Amino acid sequence: MTTRPAPPVRSARAPGGFAATWRTLTPLLRLLILTQLAFNIGFFAVLPYLAEHLGTAIGMAGWTVGLVLGLRTFSQQGLFVVGGALTDRYGVRPVVLTGCVLRIAGFAWLGYAEATYAVIAAVLLIGVAAALFSPAVESEVARQSVAWEQAGHGPRTRVLALLTVAGQAGAFLGPLLGALLLPFDFRTVCLAGAGVFVLVLAGHGWLLPQHIPGRTRVPVRGGTGALLRNRRFLAVCAAYGAYLLAYNQLYLALPAEVTRATGSQSALAWLFALSSLLVVATQLPVTRWAAERLDLRRSMAAGLVLVSAGFAVVAAAQPAALTGVPGLLPAAGFVVLLTAGQMLLAPAARAWVPDLAPDGRLGLYTGAMSSISGLMVLAGSAATGALLDTGLPPWAPWLILASLPLLAIPLLPHQRTTGPQYSARPAIEDKGPPGLGR
Repeated sequence: MTTRPAPPVRSARAPGGFAATWRTLTPLLRLLILTQLAFNIGFFAVLPYLAEHLGTAIGMAGWTVGLVLGLRTFSQQGLFVVGGALTDRYGVRPVVLTGCVLRIAGFAWLGYAEATYAVIAAVLLIGVAAALFSPAVESEVARQSVAWEQAGHGPRTRVLALLTVAGQAGAFLGPLLGALLLPFDFRTVCLAGAGVFVLVLAGHGWLLPQHIPGRTRVPVRGGTGALLRNRRFLAVCAAYGAYLLAYNQLYLALPAEVTRATGSQSALAWLFALSSLLVVATQLPVTRWAAERLDLRRSMAAGLVLVSAGFAVVAAAQPAALTGVPGLLPAAGFVVLLTAGQMLLAPAARAWVPDLAPDGRLGLYTGAMSSISGLMVLAGSAATGALLDTGLPPWAPWLILASLPLLAIPLLPHQRTTGPQYSARPAIEDKGPPGLGR
């Protein structure tokens, strides 16, 4: 089968606002981006309050809470490679719908779980669900974004930035939904999260196409050996894993710091809202600025530096032992810098994967990046939980965490580009026009 040469790409300075970009998207891309919004509303209605529930209501030790959170991340991120491979084999629709069913069951189970083994099983089921639907959505958005770029609309990072904006809008609305229901009990929050996924399941059963034009199906077997020999891809995965481990501290180290400063976690929802609002308001301008001035490697490196600076801010403030509203300022600085780093790093990492993946294996490679980073989070989360429980000076754990993103920067490979954020080769075959119902 022959492939068409990629059309010339327009300048990164082409109009890049939300409305201008949204109008150029295919119906399928719009559906997938709205899917990310719905996923995160349901997920973040529950997750920000999980650590407090495990520690207070169930009475788990700090290291156990860290292990449970790490297992959740690993069962999600660690099994992305399975969900990605299944997406390459069976397509987007069946994988997304199956994941929604498992997420509904997991949230309902978590709401009633009291024993440690039941909590772990429910959390693992919640993670497995995301390991199915998330790589399916993310890999198809990445594939469609390359076609969008080749059609001359601009750098693919804009589409992936919209995916990030949708996710963060959900991350903003989700904790607010959880906060409204938390005065009842944690079970009500879990059942509300399950209810969101019931709606997602029904909507996608109706709207998601059976077959997406241009997407080829490949066997589940094969491709793993070449992936494990792809040093450039593995290096990007390692750097992304360092970021994900840092991001996971929003659910472990940040709640501990907020509790230290204020005596409760009531301010946590506002800090999550701050992060989400920053992304929703500034992700597209940040992405446009990065596309004009930075290649994907430099964008990821700058993001890692900002993430490290966020931890350093809290470490520097620890000796003062501030409490109350002044005590929340370092935590707010951490959230702002971590979010700024995320805005540079996450779209760049996702945009890089299509250039490193063979044709037909984008789901596998998208999933593998999350799986490798999930292994890093699993190894690091229990250690972080134990680190926060030790008798070290309060600044020491934060300073140790600040060093990890910096150590990941030299791992990033040099990018082969023909422009600030453009691949030197077409990443997908042109087998038909992308879009919903075309």
